[in-house]
Amino acid sequence: MRMADSHPNIIYWASESIKIPYFNPIKKKNSIYVPDFLFVYEDVNGVRHSELIEVKPAKQSSVRLAKTKSDKLALQINAFKWKAAEAFCKKNGLKFRIVTEDHLFVKPKKR
Repeated sequence: MRMADSHPNIIYWASESIKIPYFNPIKKKNSIYVPDFLFVYEDVNGVRHSELIEVKPAKQSSVRLAKTKSDKLALQINAFKWKAAEAFCKKNGLKFRIVTEDHLFVKPKKR
């Protein structure tokens, strides 16, 4: 967030500022999904982009990594949230991105 505050290409950002309705199949009721971040930024060519970003552990965003019952349940619920987010973004000209620790913490390459 400090980087977002000071980066010259980031025009605007907000935390948990968008509410997206979705149907939660586990609870069998309508719910609200609140993505973690909204970023509006310009790329190196001066083209403006807007993205909703969700930060999640990889084990809650990958079938291959979801080992426990809890992770598998979170993965199921997240799939419904993210489907609703993708539809919202498509309708509103945004991109939706899921970020995990693999994106945030790059492991050094072995030599």
